Amino acid sequence: MNSASPKLTTVRYLVVLPWTVIGIIAFIVCGLLINTWFFIGAAVFGLLLLWELWLIPAQVKRLGWLETENELLLTKGKLWHSFIVVPYGRIQFVDVKAGPVERAFGLKHVELHTASSTSDSTVRGLLADDADALRTRLAERAREKMSGL
Repeated sequence: MNSASPKLTTVRYLVVLPWTVIGIIAFIVCGLLINTWFFIGAAVFGLLLLWELWLIPAQVKRLGWLETENELLLTKGKLWHSFIVVPYGRIQFVDVKAGPVERAFGLKHVELHTASSTSDSTVRGLLADDADALRTRLAERAREKMSGL
């Protein structure tokens, strides 16, 4: 399996953790100004912060993808592990996307759109050049497999 770039851990930290820190600060301020019971909320957000500091790198390590002859294999999840098989013939179109933080770190993600509305077929944490190359290969293979249907 090809793994996600380790830069994705930093990107996810920058996107997720500030909101938790803001929650901690807000509860501490409320605890100092309004009522000491708000410190319980600060403690809960502190535990959430520790949880996220452990969970995010573990999730990024579990992200993987592999191109085979007939399908794309995806794996993700630390606690709830998923293994997804996407046949090339089912791919309708392929998107390459990147948010502002991803772009700052030179990362993109590839989204596969299939006929299934429940499919979560996203390859995350790819370097920009690798994402563009993967998109091209997947689009070509999808075109080849669709022509046989």
